[in-house]
Amino acid sequence: MQHAITLVFQTFLARRAASQVVRLLRDQGLRLPRHHRNCETVWRTPTVAAVIAIIRNPAYAGTFVYGKTRMQVQPGRGRPQQRRLPLAEWKVIVHDRYPAYVTWETFARMQAILDDNYAAYAHNQRRGVPRQGAALLQGIVYCGRCGHKMTVQYKGGNQYLCHYLRSQAHAPVCQRLPADPVDQQVVAAFFDALAPAELDLYAQALAQRQQQQAELDQAQRYSVQRLEYAAEQARRRYEQVDPAYRLVAAELERRWEAALQALQEAQEHYARLRPVPEDAMARTIPPALREAFSTLGHSLPTLWHQETLSRTQRKALLRCLLEKVVLDRRVPDTITTRIVWRGGAISELEVPCTVGTLRDVTGFAQFEAEVLRLETQGQSDEEIAQRLSAKGFRSPQRPRVLASTVRTIRLRHGRLHRYRGPRPRRVPRSLTVPQIATAVGVKPHWVYHLISRDRIVVSRDEASGLYLFPDGPETLEAFRQLRAGQITALRY
Repeated sequence: MQHAITLVFQTFLARRAASQVVRLLRDQGLRLPRHHRNCETVWRTPTVAAVIAIIRNPAYAGTFVYGKTRMQVQPGRGRPQQRRLPLAEWKVIVHDRYPAYVTWETFARMQAILDDNYAAYAHNQRRGVPRQGAALLQGIVYCGRCGHKMTVQYKGGNQYLCHYLRSQAHAPVCQRLPADPVDQQVVAAFFDALAPAELDLYAQALAQRQQQQAELDQAQRYSVQRLEYAAEQARRRYEQVDPAYRLVAAELERRWEAALQALQEAQEHYARLRPVPEDAMARTIPPALREAFSTLGHSLPTLWHQETLSRTQRKALLRCLLEKVVLDRRVPDTITTRIVWRGGAISELEVPCTVGTLRDVTGFAQFEAEVLRLETQGQSDEEIAQRLSAKGFRSPQRPRVLASTVRTIRLRHGRLHRYRGPRPRRVPRSLTVPQIATAVGVKPHWVYHLISRDRIVVSRDEASGLYLFPDGPETLEAFRQLRAGQITALRY
């Protein structure tokens, strides 16, 4: 029993979650000792509630306490409810009263881990246990406007959402920010902070794994010994019964059979889970991964994007250095990110994000002026986009300037790329409609409109298919008079 309880504490300190302790014990087929109503000890399948009850019990730290709870009446409710108080508010704490499994400092640290694992967004100091969601900053991201913790929303893409004021005071949503660009920048800063570290963790990880496997093997052997003793005890009881009491003998025989069945299952389970030898355990880790562990600071960016690390492990690694991340969208296309590291150091990042319109892009006026200036120099849309991307400008939905964005601004100002389209055709000793429109100062559509209304009578040239007019100053003067209203029609 002492070994089983000690194993619970060791596993919790290693995995930092009660659910992970239950998962390991269930995978190993181990049970936990619990008190029965008649003060007997029974071995039951581990549950999260049972594991938390063991971790929360200060008697396992050798301490007698009083006043862990308080009865309070909630507003609007007549019946008082029991509320668990923080450890600092316990009334009586007397140390060294019982044999201790862990020290008081370790017990206090485990209480802090349990409190921190609760994903209670109303309490800003609780980060929640790392989960399998895609948002890597789950539980440690805060709103830079109201200061409350931001939740995670996966509908419509990965997002960080601050709706605390909405839920409490029906106020508008404080902030709704895309999670992916923020996660990428924070992970890059995490790699930069970890890069100088040369950590030789392979030997430590292997030793820790061997120690944990030895503890599990010891627990398995204790479980088999306990079942062997129970089967032997059932056998002695059956042999000592008077054969005349057939009903009692039948019941004792059934208990003996059940004990033997439980013993056989435990032995078969232990045979399947027999610990791997140390040399075989070392061979199970590929040499590349072993080398990566020895230089974790430089190899972590490579391991990060492989299947070696799960999302939960990535989040746990980030929390080793990150205390919290504060987000504030001060301008539409930039998220100001403040990283609070363990120890109090602070880093600030400017994370670009997508916006819906061009005018929401920072420095749009300068961006637009640069586009028009470069277009005047005769550069193409692709060349303008490359030059502006090099200067740090960006499109609303991309981190660089797209040629389509340049084209949109150019067309908005009526800048047509004549060198990109068909050039006006030139016919010797003749003027085309675009040439006349340019010389007279009108739009070509004005000329075509008068032709359709028969105010300008002219026929298409059969060879070129164009409307051609005589090339001379008299033709241009006639068109100027027509524009000024001095004449009403022309005929060629």
